[in-house]
Amino acid sequence: MPRFSLTTSSFLFKREPLWQENRPGLRHKLPLAVQSWTYESGSLTQRLRNHYGNAVAVKVLVQRWCTPFLSERRLMGLQEQRYHLVREVLLHANDTPLILARTIIPETTIKAVNNKLAHLGNRPLGEIIFSYPKLERVAMDVSLIKPQTWTDSALIEADIKQEIWGRRTVYGIAHHQMLVNEFFLPSILERV
Repeated sequence: MPRFSLTTSSFLFKREPLWQENRPGLRHKLPLAVQSWTYESGSLTQRLRNHYGNAVAVKVLVQRWCTPFLSERRLMGLQEQRYHLVREVLLHANDTPLILARTIIPETTIKAVNNKLAHLGNRPLGEIIFSYPKLERVAMDVSLIKPQTWTDSALIEADIKQEIWGRRTVYGIAHHQMLVNEFFLPSILERV
């Protein structure tokens, strides 16, 4: 596996978002549209395709081997000085930004699924992981991210002008874990 310089930099974030653990009662404190996306049990990509059809596309913003954020490492029990595949993408339809995503995939998880997750290119992650019959949601957190947390590049790329809700989910796949962070841009909260 390729190794690059030890970095926790992100295309999306100047600093790590603050997350709240999903506890009983949290759901009812979220706006209804946010609840709908946050607690979606199926593939968000499939839900987008049900509405937008084949117009849904993935733009890879960055994909590299690096050290995840501290809370990501703690949540998944990852060693501090290990590199993991970090992929940040924008899902869009007809040039309308819909979801920003940040995925952390440990090397052991990549090997367990025969390297399929390391070579996604512009394919949505959901197409792969939701095809596994024993995919399991292990943990979920929620965050409301202020504009000043995003990098200037992310603000421009996704046209962010307000606070953005997101969820991060630890999935178990082939007895290994991966972390998927999804951030719901205003266009999907208004239309879908």
